[in-house]
Amino acid sequence: MLEKERQGVIWAMGAYLAWGVLPIYWKSIDHVQSDEILASRVLWAFIFTLLIVVLMKKTKILVVDIQTLWQNKKAFWSMFLASTLISVNWFLFIWAVNNNHMVSTSLGYYINPLISVLLGIIFLKERLSTAQKVAFVIATIGVIILTISYGSFPWLSFALAISFALYGLMKKIIPLDALRGLTIETLFIVPFALMYYMYLFISDRAVFFHDTIQTDLLLVLTGVATAVPLVLFAKGAQRIPLYMIGFLQYIAPTSMLFLGVIIYGETFTMIDFLSFSLIWLALILFTVSKVMEARLRKLELAKL
Repeated sequence: MLEKERQGVIWAMGAYLAWGVLPIYWKSIDHVQSDEILASRVLWAFIFTLLIVVLMKKTKILVVDIQTLWQNKKAFWSMFLASTLISVNWFLFIWAVNNNHMVSTSLGYYINPLISVLLGIIFLKERLSTAQKVAFVIATIGVIILTISYGSFPWLSFALAISFALYGLMKKIIPLDALRGLTIETLFIVPFALMYYMYLFISDRAVFFHDTIQTDLLLVLTGVATAVPLVLFAKGAQRIPLYMIGFLQYIAPTSMLFLGVIIYGETFTMIDFLSFSLIWLALILFTVSKVMEARLRKLELAKL
């Protein structure tokens, strides 16, 4: 492995491990309502990412990005939709973790790549190989078993998966640097976060400035917890092939599953294990097929 790729793997692994253990952070402030945590996350993520952009002397590029979006209404509204989707995803994630649904959260991020591919077929006219079709069938069987076991469809898992997959689709339409992209996304939502915080303070419901200094500090640092993994991921993604990201992305939901079952004592029955095993098998089939496709494409290009 080249030094550049090795560094990329380290950056990307750091990002996915950070995302995987992020539930510990949300658990540390579970006495704060999920809506206030979300407002804090949006506000402080915007401030923190903007500060990094300024320190990296990328302010002019950020202004150009915003001007370009403003001039292209389709891109502007796509970015606004992306901002809304990631906010919904963040809220669901925080709420799920702090209401002891970490296993459901991990399921959501396991099935997210499959939902992303499905969106690619619908909106980008992408095609599936035979192995990928088989993977979809196996994953569907796993979800059906879970649905029968729970007595209801796993809406939370699918809401997390679909919101993040749609967010990814929007980001594919508007390719932007990860850090500046997050700055602009939070810029769209930060006025709503500020208005909501004003409402919380007026109605005497705000925890910020009304609890311990530790809680205040943890709420402020939600911005750092949001931005740092994204910066690590951006650095990693620039240095490694897409198929490697395909393998590494399962670190996060696996870490969440481990935390939920082993650390926080959430229920994980044999039926859950069977369903997850089918989904894991589907993901292995899917990822291996994507790796084979990438290698064949590389060989074909080498022949030209």
